[in-house]
Amino acid sequence: MNEHKSISEHISAYEHHLRLEEKSAATIEKYLRDIWAFARWLDGQEITKERTAEWKAHLAERGYAPTSVNAMLSALNGLLDFLGRGECRVKFLRLQRRMFRDNSRNLTRSDYDTLTAAARAQGKARLALLMETICATGIRVSEVRYITVEAVKAGRTEIALKGKIRTILIPNKLCRKLLKYAKQQKTASGEIFLTRNGTPISRRQIWAEMKGLCKTAGVAASKVFPHNFRHLFATTFYRASRDIVKLADVLGHSSIETTRIYLLTSGAEHQRQLNRLGLVS
Repeated sequence: MNEHKSISEHISAYEHHLRLEEKSAATIEKYLRDIWAFARWLDGQEITKERTAEWKAHLAERGYAPTSVNAMLSALNGLLDFLGRGECRVKFLRLQRRMFRDNSRNLTRSDYDTLTAAARAQGKARLALLMETICATGIRVSEVRYITVEAVKAGRTEIALKGKIRTILIPNKLCRKLLKYAKQQKTASGEIFLTRNGTPISRRQIWAEMKGLCKTAGVAASKVFPHNFRHLFATTFYRASRDIVKLADVLGHSSIETTRIYLLTSGAEHQRQLNRLGLVS
């Protein structure tokens, strides 16, 4: 058995392990994509500490962002732990804690309003309602399947993900809009966001439809992706409540440090705060 085939079998076994660990489909897909990238780079060579360190250097030289490098290293380290090859693990790049979000990726309330209005104007009722649902509840795109007729009638949904169950309340106005849409689509029960064939809409399709809206809406494509609507929910919720612990619970975060990332201000907002200090005569 050659080394490449051996790695292939190891990756297959690791995928099975991740499923038993009840990792989300998106997490498993990301881990496997990164691990296969390493396997292709390794090109049949034996896994050693020297080569995993070279992989880290290779990623940095290719111009990957430090956060992306660390995400790929996390996937590799997970595989190494699974194989009992902890001696080959690589350390993450040290990152300075960010003070604010990149303006080019910061979705504002104005952008959000423009996008939903553009979707409605184009007759894309499902897309407009989908964006409103993610932004008004803070759910992940992988959790859209929990928005069912039954949940909307109850005004809440129970989300089971990553080994945790959390309750998400659905705003009354959104409930009315969702039920009206379900009735129009003749959906009497089950998931509300379906394709024309009646199958659940995939995260890939959601992503593609959002990106397709950017040009006509006049909103930069770099700002428009499902997770950014969740970010907008988080910042809006925090400004209204000033309760980061409650926000962490709503978002399903195990650590408040994760929630803090969602609350980074934009570069423009940070600039305004500096200007207001009045420390320059």
